[in-house]
Amino acid sequence: MERKRISAHWSLWLIVAASFIVSLSLYSKLPDQIPMHWNLAGEVDRYGSRLEGAFTMPVLSAVILLMLIWLPAIDPRKKSYEKFADFYKLFQWVMVLFLIGMQSLTLSWALGYQFSISLYVKLGIGILFMFLGNYLGKTRSNWFVGIRTPWTLENDEVWNKTHRLAGRLMFAAGILTLILAFIDQGFTMFLLLGAVLLASVIPVIYSFLLYRQLAR
Repeated sequence: MERKRISAHWSLWLIVAASFIVSLSLYSKLPDQIPMHWNLAGEVDRYGSRLEGAFTMPVLSAVILLMLIWLPAIDPRKKSYEKFADFYKLFQWVMVLFLIGMQSLTLSWALGYQFSISLYVKLGIGILFMFLGNYLGKTRSNWFVGIRTPWTLENDEVWNKTHRLAGRLMFAAGILTLILAFIDQGFTMFLLLGAVLLASVIPVIYSFLLYRQLAR
């Protein structure tokens, strides 16, 4: 059964394997120091070794994909995943492709093709939040995916209403982030972080208030 679970994700594993092959093929051409982190202004503020720069994202992609594949197997509420299986599969694709995109950007910078890291991150986060916002309301109670508070895990109605609200907030945050991606100003990153923070915190508070209301 476990082998079938892994083989069902062969296409994603091929993409991850391709990322390792690309890094190996370019390894000898990479400089000794590779950009690994950028600040809010889009400027490099940390460099890493050639080995770190070439293989951090491929290794991270493989680890995250393996984790996402196995989480349903160890979740006490594993049957819930069948109710949002399509979303969960798409979520795996989005996460792996985002990380592979980061790898491509890192290698490009190392080779002298300095694309806008700020634009990519904003576009990536915007698309990710719109994706999450569109599907989050379809998730069902589980221990690993979604807004997992004591109140959502305790009550299915609280779970469902909280995730519908969170979905709308995240979708709105995603649209705002896409708009901000094309405004090349430092303050846009603070607006982005504020939108992400609100979209994450408000559902948590809402789940507590709703649970108390239902308990009465």
